[in-house]
Amino acid sequence: MSNRRFEMFEVRNILVRMRQGDSDRSLARAGLIGRDKSREIRRIAVAHGWLDSSVPLPENEVLSATFGTRTDPLSAGQSSVEPYRDQVQSWVSQGIQSTTIYQALVRHHQFVGSYSSVYRFVRGLSAGKPPKATVQLEFAPGEAAQVDFGTGPKLIDTRTGEQIKSWFFLMTLAFSRHQYAELVLNQKVTTWLECHRRALEFFGGVVERIIIDNAKCAITKACYYDPVVQRAYAEYAEGYGFKIDALPPREPQMKGRVESGIKYLKRGFMPIRQFTDLHDANRQLHQWIFNEAGNRRHGTTGEKPLTLFVDEKPLLKPLPIVPPESVVWAKVKVHRDAHVQFDKCLYSVPYRLIGHTLWLKAAAYMVRIYQEHRLLAVHPRVFIPGSRRTLDDHLPPNALAYKMRNPIWCREQAQRIGMACHTLVCQLFDDRVLHNLRTVQGILALEKTYGAKRLEAACQRALDFHNPRYHTVKSILKKGLDSQPNSQQAFDTLADCYTGRGRYCRDTSTMLKH
Repeated sequence: MSNRRFEMFEVRNILVRMRQGDSDRSLARAGLIGRDKSREIRRIAVAHGWLDSSVPLPENEVLSATFGTRTDPLSAGQSSVEPYRDQVQSWVSQGIQSTTIYQALVRHHQFVGSYSSVYRFVRGLSAGKPPKATVQLEFAPGEAAQVDFGTGPKLIDTRTGEQIKSWFFLMTLAFSRHQYAELVLNQKVTTWLECHRRALEFFGGVVERIIIDNAKCAITKACYYDPVVQRAYAEYAEGYGFKIDALPPREPQMKGRVESGIKYLKRGFMPIRQFTDLHDANRQLHQWIFNEAGNRRHGTTGEKPLTLFVDEKPLLKPLPIVPPESVVWAKVKVHRDAHVQFDKCLYSVPYRLIGHTLWLKAAAYMVRIYQEHRLLAVHPRVFIPGSRRTLDDHLPPNALAYKMRNPIWCREQAQRIGMACHTLVCQLFDDRVLHNLRTVQGILALEKTYGAKRLEAACQRALDFHNPRYHTVKSILKKGLDSQPNSQQAFDTLADCYTGRGRYCRDTSTMLKH
């Protein structure tokens, strides 16, 4: 049979006309069939005895089995796409649509065929595969919006000249298809929340629910029945008054409006455009939304999105007077130094919580740390990696004492005790090798046991013997040498500090014999 596909009612009509005596020429003149094709059908009909008027015509199933034609139009001859079969098959396996494949063939291979030939070829590759059934979801005005991220164009860093990645944030109103789009440089929680705020302010109202995928900035645990929402996003939804509708994992077709919107952005906005920076890209994007995207006649609704939005906007819920605060919640563990880490910066908490896991709430300029629902600490937020924010009350007593008793404090205490004590402390701090802070702290601590007067006297004797050391001052006080008037006697007694228990001390009597 020929390559043209005849419906069975057409074949039956032709057979009836042949049984009535119509010639091949008259059938061709009537426009029913060509003469060559008519002769072929007549030959088959005569062989089966179907032109005998006394015999009833067979059922359509029999005619279809006999006159069945090839349904694949590509089999009639080689398609113009055939030389690129391997490349097209690879693109089809990646989910690339026919229009994009056609543009790529024209751009990279100087393809001269039509888009229809590409479409037929792609359809032929998927022949035999059962199509997936879909259901078109309907939404009332103001009922829902769909949100997603999509890969954006490469931008140029004005400081380094390097290319940087960008992403589209897109929120599409499910009824009117009016959309808000913005180019961003990351997909962090704060970016996600701030884009929501700007989108809702752009629309001038809030929908009943927002349909999202399982992005990590919104869903911490994806699940078909019990998804876990990011704590900050949950508070944001509560503040604005919308409900979060998280889709099941790997079901992007359930938010087809925003998925199609991402494709439309990439095909309609990105080509043949140049962007100097992020601000310039977003300026052009907003102009495109109002001038082109908003005023196009949508293929499904048949209306312009901005026209339908006029009916939808009054049904949106009003925005809150005070918008919710954009924050980030994070679980943090208390390290041994009584600090927690967030965004590479450190914040102190009470030292008794070392090893515990706490909640940290980071706002734009403030960090709050909670244990369950109890507020533990508040710090100004820092952004330089490695920076610390420490409250003295959070440190253990020994660490706090060491921190508080710094060199300035030690000099002030020594001056209060007396001139000799102050001179000794200054000599220790002027040492070119040792830091001596703990030595000075130990000497000043002797005041609690022996009093300021005796400590001053002991420091004076240590200076007289040119030995400003902690153990020297302590030995003077312990043996009561600070109260002896005879300096030579005090020296002889103090000499035991050096010779009495010295490791390499020799017997003086042996020395005299030599």
